[in-house]
Amino acid sequence: MLKIDQLVSGYGTVQILNGANMKVENQSIVALLGGNGTGKSTILKATSGLIRAWKGSIEFDGEQIHNLPPHEIVGRGLVQVTQGKDVFPAMSVTENLRLGGFILKTKKQLNDNLEKVFNYFPRLNERKDQLAATLSGGELQMLCIGRGLMSNPKMIMLDEPSAALAPQIVLDIFKNINRIRKDGLTVLIVEQNVRMALLLADYGYVIKDGVI
Repeated sequence: MLKIDQLVSGYGTVQILNGANMKVENQSIVALLGGNGTGKSTILKATSGLIRAWKGSIEFDGEQIHNLPPHEIVGRGLVQVTQGKDVFPAMSVTENLRLGGFILKTKKQLNDNLEKVFNYFPRLNERKDQLAATLSGGELQMLCIGRGLMSNPKMIMLDEPSAALAPQIVLDIFKNINRIRKDGLTVLIVEQNVRMALLLADYGYVIKDGVI
């Protein structure tokens, strides 16, 4: 489903990726592991169009997507959930989720996907009218993943979903990631929690100094 070939990229004049190669098979969970500053998040950002690929290619579902704008990549079914738990704090949980479905054509699709997200994360349903600013760290992570699911993606990329969360919350989130895969999605997960990531994943890559 996703094929990254000899990817070179970075920020400004600083090169982070030095010819990275990896594959993610359809309906699999793949873990990308490595320490801080090794290039994990850079691979996700280049794949989702948030930064440019300087060299190499990124193929998704049989089509080249490197250097497409992010909204077109989302439209093709590839979504990234960022590490920073980026939400709109002055908007409700439901409003944040609805923003994730901006590419959907009908209100029915939006409502159906909202129901699906609440099925994955019942706590979001309990908090649906609350402002995002009032949520706990774990609830914010659930909201970010749920918002990523709202656009009916074929594949979702998760950037350190366990960061700074209590062990029980991490376990709940990883169980839901497995449910998401069982429902037909492909998952690429970037993690520093090696044990949990490899328990979940079908295959793991390790990145060091911008090389797999």
